[in-house]
Amino acid sequence: MAQSGQSSRGGGVVVLGLPYDGSSSFLRGAAAAPPLIRAALNSDATNGWSESQIDMRAPGAVRDAGDISVDGPEDIRTRIETAVAAVLAGGGHPLCLGGDHSVTYPVLRAVRRHFPRLALLQFDAHSDLYDSFEGDRYSHACPFARIMEERLVDRLIQVGIRTMNPHQRAQADRFGVEVITMEEWDATQIFSFDTPVYVSIDLDVLDPAFAPGLSHREPGGLSVRELLRVIQRMRGEVVGGDVVEFNPTQDPSGVTAWVAAKIVRELAARMLDVSR
Repeated sequence: MAQSGQSSRGGGVVVLGLPYDGSSSFLRGAAAAPPLIRAALNSDATNGWSESQIDMRAPGAVRDAGDISVDGPEDIRTRIETAVAAVLAGGGHPLCLGGDHSVTYPVLRAVRRHFPRLALLQFDAHSDLYDSFEGDRYSHACPFARIMEERLVDRLIQVGIRTMNPHQRAQADRFGVEVITMEEWDATQIFSFDTPVYVSIDLDVLDPAFAPGLSHREPGGLSVRELLRVIQRMRGEVVGGDVVEFNPTQDPSGVTAWVAAKIVRELAARMLDVSR
């Protein structure tokens, strides 16, 4: 039986690994993240209960669809879109493990087809709104420009931004993006949505003191608790999400894997909880 407030959707939450970092602009390594996040998520060092008292290891709650193949005749964006579309067609709600942030664009191409109205809540140190970066329009610095150009979401809120430059500010204004910089951040804020919402979490939204395994460390970010509080208290139907940009090569201690797993668990619990 479902926990109080827990979704009874047959497909549940489906974890899908997207081990791709070919669009990273500085360091590679994020492609190796999904297995390490899974290992921490399923470790006997902790139990499967979320802080909202949902058993994430209960039958039917969360299903692991494994990792997509990054090799094949189709380009990577097509493979990602096809894999996410299959999750949705089966009644599941995708929770993707990156990989670099470029994966969010093809994920949302699939998600949008199922939701005529859709909001996007992005946690990130960077706005990733470049029209093109280093000659690549599909760089991990550009996915939200592509998302907004194609009108894959009706509303985009970016939280934790602390690297805005004039070009990205102009892009945000052009697309009507709601940007909440760290300078403007209010830890008591509660986000409410009257449409389904997709949540995209770049781990560099966190201060690197909490998650050192990042390719682009930007001091002055959120704490883990602040991020979890926003996820737990947000209001609206969360229909999908991703956790991206964990680079294991930058964290021999392994602590970032545990941080990522904690965030995945609480985001999955929030996706299952339809009472808010």
